[in-house]
Amino acid sequence: MIRVLIIDDETLARQRIRHLLAGEASVEIIGECKNGTDAIHQIQTQLPDLIFLDIQMKDMTGFDVLQAIPAEELPLVIFITAYDKYAIKAFDVFAFDYLLKPFKDERFKVSLHNAITNLQQKKTEPQNQELSDLLDYLKQPASNKPARPQMLPLKLSGKISFVDVDHIQYIVGSGYYIEIFTTDKKYLLRETLTQTLTKLNPEQFIRIHRSSIINLQYLDEVLYGNAGEIDVRMKNGEQFRLSKSYRDDFFRQLGI
Repeated sequence: MIRVLIIDDETLARQRIRHLLAGEASVEIIGECKNGTDAIHQIQTQLPDLIFLDIQMKDMTGFDVLQAIPAEELPLVIFITAYDKYAIKAFDVFAFDYLLKPFKDERFKVSLHNAITNLQQKKTEPQNQELSDLLDYLKQPASNKPARPQMLPLKLSGKISFVDVDHIQYIVGSGYYIEIFTTDKKYLLRETLTQTLTKLNPEQFIRIHRSSIINLQYLDEVLYGNAGEIDVRMKNGEQFRLSKSYRDDFFRQLGI
């Protein structure tokens, strides 16, 4: 039986999670918490297997709650948030999963069943280590923290893959879909280039066109055409047009 604790400062949000958990034969709801202080107490005394944790509560954040729990007692976590910036932060530092309010029932079920599978197969140790690393990271002074994670989490169908950002050569996109090209693989995601760029180091990655982002580490040449066009050639031979609207930022970044 999976012991679940619901932590959210909104009554309706807790009620909805309880309703969605109803009928799950392998789940036992052991309690609800409406603030961080109560959550810390309940986690330490009830020892849940899984918690649904609201990130932004009135008395403290979900990260504050986790910081108060010894690493060996950390349960599996699914973050819940109504704020994009907090959800992205949780995702970037390798949270197991997150639900962005208002989430759909189907999305909730996917997160729940993934968590149940991990718990039943006793695959919680890696995530516990990731949460422990996250808490250590949050304790550091802001000046000591890296600007962006070195591993980029990519949410694919049914799983999350982690890609070393140094292996990303370029990213091309159209509408709400992008393709990430690494040195040895290609990933297709339902995301915009603008969303992706916020997760990358601005000193390393730069947008050169409305449909392309390049990693400056893989830039080989800048090519000038007869009609004033400018292209960039990557080390693998791939070539992209440098849009006029991005030229100033591009050359400023190169120091030209």
